[in-house]
Parts: sequence; structure tokens; C-alpha cells
Amino acid sequence: MGETVQLRSARDGFAFDAWRETPADARRGGLVICHAIWGVTPHLRELARGYADDGYEVLVPSLFDRFARGFPDRDTDPAVQRRQMGFGEASGWGVDVIDAVQAAIEALKPPVFAMGFCFGGNVAWLAASRCQGLSAVSAFYGGQIASHFLADAPRIPTILHLGKTDELIPPHEVEAIRAAYPDLPVHEYPAGHAFVAPNGFHADSARLSRLRTLALFARSGGGRGEV
Repeated sequence: MGETVQLRSARDGFAFDAWRETPADARRGGLVICHAIWGVTPHLRELARGYADDGYEVLVPSLFDRFARGFPDRDTDPAVQRRQMGFGEASGWGVDVIDAVQAAIEALKPPVFAMGFCFGGNVAWLAASRCQGLSAVSAFYGGQIASHFLADAPRIPTILHLGKTDELIPPHEVEAIRAAYPDLPVHEYPAGHAFVAPNGFHADSARLSRLRTLALFARSGGGRGEV
């Protein structure tokens, strides 16, 4: 069973919540999962449990706690979508929550990896260039990577997962990322936006992107578990 824990930012001492899942058997490493605009949803908590079953100690930091606290009980909620998008914009689409990601990294024993979805995909991309203590990053459909953060070159092994029919990330932005980082794996899937989440789920794409993520982590130090 997962639990809520509290972490603290080194920037100003701000305390924020995170969801924690631990492996039942051998530990392969730590994993920070960065949420989409909806927050630490039931889906994200379930996803964290799945990676814990694969041997990872997982933290899902609540990146919007400076704006509003609490984990949602729904995966999406149209009634609060505008508010949540406002939180994303107010955070600089991820820039101002990097301190929370760093705190989560430091709360985990190495090797530590990161992944994120949508807004969290931006954050994971930024973490690959701005955070210390990460071994690899897997970023899913971050909508502002090409438009805002193309100059933030990853300093560690990083892969991207994008949907071929994602209207929020048009083809010219995908090509801009590829042109800027020709050696960085940019995987495209026959799906739209949020293909791992319930609201856009595409089973084959979710499965393959997960396998590629686990393979990246294994190549980057998470291949041998410790009891």
C-alpha cells in the first residue's frame, strides 16, 4: 500500500506532499514521477504501484502544492481544468517546480530516475538538464518542450514519447526537437495526447512506451535489484 509523505524544498523550506510506493522485493532504484496538470491522480498512484512492482521506490511529488493542496479523487475534472492550467502557466510550465523534483530525488537512494506526463513531461525534460542526482529520464508528451525549453539540453540519457496524432504537439515541433537533438531517441506512437492516461489511453502505445522506459532505466543503472 502506498502512503503520503512530506518533502521539503531546499529553496525556501516549503513543505509539500508526495505519494510513495515501495517495492515488495528487490529494489532496482528510485523513481520520481512528475504529474500532468491534474495532479497526483488515482491513475498516477496506480502507475506508481506498477513501477514499484517492477522494483522501483517511487515518489510522485505534488508539484502544485504551492497553489492548492490535496490529491484529486478523479483522473480528470473539467470543472477545474482552467484552474489547473493556470497553475501550470504560473509555474512557468515547470520551471518553478524543479525544486520539488530535486527534493524528491534527494529523498531516494541512487540510482534515481525520472519520468513525467504532459505538464510533467516538461518537468522531466527540465530535470534532465537542471537537476542533480538523476541517472536517466523518460518524458511523455511535454507540450512546451519545443516552444519553451528546446535550449535545455539533457545532461543524462533521455528519451521522449509522443503521439503521432497529438494535436497539442504538431509535427513541426517534433521535427524541431529532432533537429536540435539528432541523437536523442524521439519515439512516436499511433496515438493522440495522453496515451498512457485514462482520457487518451492507447493500449499498445502505453505498453511499448513502458517497456522502452524500463529498458532505459535498466541500461542506466537500474538493472540489478538490491534486497
